[in-house]
Amino acid sequence: MTGSDPVPVAAVCPRCSGSLVRIRRRVVDHIICLFTPVWRYRCSGDNGNVDCRWQGNFHDRAPGSGVTYQTAFGDMSFGDMAQITLNAIGDAVLVADPGGKVIYMNRVAETLTGWKSAEALGKCVEDVFYIVDGNTRERMISPSKRAMHQDRIVELELGSILIRHDGTDLAIEDSAAPILNRLGQIVGAVIVFHDARESRTVTEMMSHHAQHDILTDLPNRLLLMERLTQAIGMASRSHKPIALLFLDLDHFKDINDTFGHAIGDHLLRDVAADIVSCVRATDTVSRLGGDEFVILLTQIEESRDADHVAKKLLERVARSRVVDGHRLRVTLSIGISHYPENGLDAGALMENADAAMYCSKSEGRNKFQVSPGHLAMPFPARATADSCRRTAPTVKT
Repeated sequence: MTGSDPVPVAAVCPRCSGSLVRIRRRVVDHIICLFTPVWRYRCSGDNGNVDCRWQGNFHDRAPGSGVTYQTAFGDMSFGDMAQITLNAIGDAVLVADPGGKVIYMNRVAETLTGWKSAEALGKCVEDVFYIVDGNTRERMISPSKRAMHQDRIVELELGSILIRHDGTDLAIEDSAAPILNRLGQIVGAVIVFHDARESRTVTEMMSHHAQHDILTDLPNRLLLMERLTQAIGMASRSHKPIALLFLDLDHFKDINDTFGHAIGDHLLRDVAADIVSCVRATDTVSRLGGDEFVILLTQIEESRDADHVAKKLLERVARSRVVDGHRLRVTLSIGISHYPENGLDAGALMENADAAMYCSKSEGRNKFQVSPGHLAMPFPARATADSCRRTAPTVKT
């Protein structure tokens, strides 16, 4: 019962003992009413004290007991304190009644949802708190309904998106809890939520760092093996070969020892950029660590396409370059394996490409070697030159 016109009541002002009149309840009073009958009054000023401007809440402690002033916070009523508190917290607060209608929103909830409290009150909570799955875009059940139905605190799934009043998206995190009265009965639910864009960004950054090399920002071994396994599955269905190129910088340790690790790191970043420029955007360039890189070529037309990439890499990397004022020259040794000729799984392909790379080193470096085409028969860990098939002459620079 909200009241319309002020109605005189048998109560007195706690400040001046003047007569009080009932006035329309505020939004926050509806939350209090979930627990106990509460009405809002103001001083009528009939006693001639025109300076009295008191407003506050009264409630019935028990049926027929009369009206009693709530003095839990001294001169400030419980409702006033609740309103101030709810607007002061940093999280958004939305309260729904047992029928799933919005009965309260604090200022943060207004900001995040894009709904003004006056517009949202009385509307279905799903219309105001419209949430979808961030991946499937399927609409999700309101957590307030779940909380009331299950009689427990529930949390929103990760990746949930709030569709604001203007149609824009907002990543949020939230929880909802049932509201119980003094008898333990469910009389509503409260949703507390906040903007999760920052935490989502942090999560994405952590995920990125877990799968990428810190120095070059290239995919690391973990992400490479994941993509290689996926590529093998696609290749088995499309019947198109894939190739793996294992790259190692020649005499990189000498450069590190002579010029220091700072120059060595700069050189590795420079070489990484050269490698990326020689392949397609759909291919994967990975740094395994140290001076080792691996390239995954997917959906190639024929096996010799990898040879062309290897030749381009040898020419590109072998060019003279200036790193922090030092003129340096570095070359590559490359080993190549193919699916399915050199293995049916990621481990075999990696082992064969690594072994072919060591064949290149044993034959003088600055060249590439292709693994022999023995199906699923990997090379030993350290192959000899005789066990490799030389496919290109040394690139002269």
